Amino acid sequence: MNVHELCKNYKSEFIFGLVLLAGVVLSFFLAQYIPMKLYGHLSMIMNGCIATVSLAGAWIVSRHTKGMRVRKVWVFTLLAYALFAMLLLMRVTSFVDTPKEGLVSLQGWEIVVGNFLLWLLLLYPMLVLRPGWMTVPKAILQGLPVGLAFLLDQMFDIDLRILLAIYPILLLGFLISYIRKYRQYCEENYSSMDNIDVQWIVRYIIMYLLDSALFFILCFHATVPVAFTQQWLILVIIAYSTEQILYRNDPWATVRSRKSNAQESEEPEEEENTPSIDFAEYRETLEQWMKTEKPYLNPEFRLLDLRQVLPLNRTYLSQLINTEYGCNFYQFVTNYRIEEAKQLMKAHPDMLMQDIAEQCGFSSPTVFARIFSREVGMTPSEWNKQ
Repeated sequence: MNVHELCKNYKSEFIFGLVLLAGVVLSFFLAQYIPMKLYGHLSMIMNGCIATVSLAGAWIVSRHTKGMRVRKVWVFTLLAYALFAMLLLMRVTSFVDTPKEGLVSLQGWEIVVGNFLLWLLLLYPMLVLRPGWMTVPKAILQGLPVGLAFLLDQMFDIDLRILLAIYPILLLGFLISYIRKYRQYCEENYSSMDNIDVQWIVRYIIMYLLDSALFFILCFHATVPVAFTQQWLILVIIAYSTEQILYRNDPWATVRSRKSNAQESEEPEEEENTPSIDFAEYRETLEQWMKTEKPYLNPEFRLLDLRQVLPLNRTYLSQLINTEYGCNFYQFVTNYRIEEAKQLMKAHPDMLMQDIAEQCGFSSPTVFARIFSREVGMTPSEWNKQ
């Protein structure tokens, strides 16, 4: 993926990251003026907020799991953060909630606990980007380097904090490599990204990266500004992520449900070596169906819906779109929707953009305007005037 493609696909995410980074920098500056006595009370309030929001989020998400494993994992993550925040409130452990002037780094066990909490935040994107990959043995293997480094640090006179501090970032780098594949799968199977939102995963990873960077600093310089900034950032991650997760669909759900019903046997990550076939006849049937029935007007239109007229499995359907039209399913449907919008604007110049977006299969006028501008090079209003 080149720089132009990155800017095109993730422009809003870059802005999101810059705004969040600016908030972190401002927090560092302002927190320097927080008196130590006041920070003790402020830290308790922050931990109370984290525990409350985590428990409330876990309860709400647990009532809307709908068999989605990723949401169940997020509930487990929220409960773990709520428990740790309550331990800090009850003074069972001090960790870094009340750093002292002389404290310059975290202790070994504190770094291990921090690694565990950061690893919990990685479970959700792991299950989204690589469904079914995370198993108990693999989870143990991921935690093994942290345990070994901690034991070596305790047994020998060596400082392995640098390895422990950067380990969460190393795991994140491993995960980022699957974002493009995840996006490709979504665009090959869905005509709308609104409730899947590949960009949401990118925003989540940006928040995680900043949290990991703060943890890295805490490992060597646990001061009030760093600790305070990480506390409110964790609160933002928990609250914002919980709200987003409640409204995000599982892109692999279609394949799972069809597999469980013995209607489809492909795995989401499949790479079948299927023989090439002549798609010319299927293309004619598809185009006739798209022209007469206009299934693309349905915002929930999916690749597997093509099986209503084509006797092909998911792999062949994807090949048909890719080879015959030179694009993925998402772009294929988008082209039809934009052409439909152009025809409506020609026939009804005074028609409201909201009505055009709704009748053409777009989820909202905002989504319609953004996609139309990206594909046509001008806004719908500008095109309509011409």
